Amino acid sequence: MNLTILAIGQLKRSPERDLTDLYIDRALKTGRGIGFRAVREVQLDAGPNARAEAARVLERVPSGAKLIALDERGEDMTSEAFANMLGQWRDQGVSETVFAIGGAEGFAPSVRDAAHKTLRFGKATWPHKLVRAMIAEQIYRATTMLAGLPYHKV
Repeated sequence: MNLTILAIGQLKRSPERDLTDLYIDRALKTGRGIGFRAVREVQLDAGPNARAEAARVLERVPSGAKLIALDERGEDMTSEAFANMLGQWRDQGVSETVFAIGGAEGFAPSVRDAAHKTLRFGKATWPHKLVRAMIAEQIYRATTMLAGLPYHKV
């Protein structure tokens, strides 16, 4: 299965960029041996409004892919449940999972409606730059859990 972080806006050189790249690289190295063929980030230019950004996001989600919208109105999920979800989808033959991060206005309803899951990182509102690093880390954590490596400690 391919894992794609699809984010509105360009993340330039910064500590958040470094963290995102670090965790994507680690997830790719760990994930290849357990059925995750690619882990990548795709950046889309911001649009004039949330509806235009939603259209850009939805046109980049391949047919048959699972879409997870990262949104403050989403549900909380433990790292274990997240890893199990990805493992189940991989085992079911899902070709790709796309993690969508909206722009400054968040998502238009069309993205939330199309999403298989809507997740959040707790009740706090996080800057989009940090959300990229956080989802990249959770993907890495999930690959290590599924591979039986000791990165995740309970």
